[in-house]
Amino acid sequence: MKEHHFFAIVSRMKYIDRWALMRNSRTENLSEHSMDVAMIAHALCIIAKVRYHEDIDADHTAVMALFHDCSEIITGDMPTPVKYLNENIKDAYKQVEKRAEEQLLNQLPEDLRSYYEEVYSDDTDRQKRMHRYVKAADKLSALIKCMEEESAGNTEFRNAAVSTLKSINDMKEEIPALIDFMEEFLPSYGKTLDELLG
Repeated sequence: MKEHHFFAIVSRMKYIDRWALMRNSRTENLSEHSMDVAMIAHALCIIAKVRYHEDIDADHTAVMALFHDCSEIITGDMPTPVKYLNENIKDAYKQVEKRAEEQLLNQLPEDLRSYYEEVYSDDTDRQKRMHRYVKAADKLSALIKCMEEESAGNTEFRNAAVSTLKSINDMKEEIPALIDFMEEFLPSYGKTLDELLG
């Protein structure tokens, strides 16, 4: 059988550090971030299903979230201020990401590839909706990182927290589960383990 490198490449997410332009009190790698985003995306979808009767596949959304930044193994983590500096850079970077995703998918055997293409695809309204939940979870994960850094006395993340919170607030009308998560779960991220378990 032919060797395929997809999972060996994906496992290298642990070597990609996020927030490269910022002084971090604790470094966060892409693997940790992806797990957090998957967990939060799954929770947002469950809240949406249970409380807002939305028809969304929480499990598939979580899988999308696990793989949502895999292209950064090839591209590296492009800092947000650079990535969104203007429409030309944003569009060019999307093309670079798309090409990196194709490179990754080409590392799979042909008979498995379509299952993983589905993870990256946003051709249908259903897929677009799931990707929006992943994006919301991605922003929540970034906000949590900002909160952790600020609670460690690192003021470097102050502006990032403000802009990230604005992005989240812009999504709340479309994804009301964000409000529930922020009210019920977000405050706990600032507590010690003794406070959480006590």
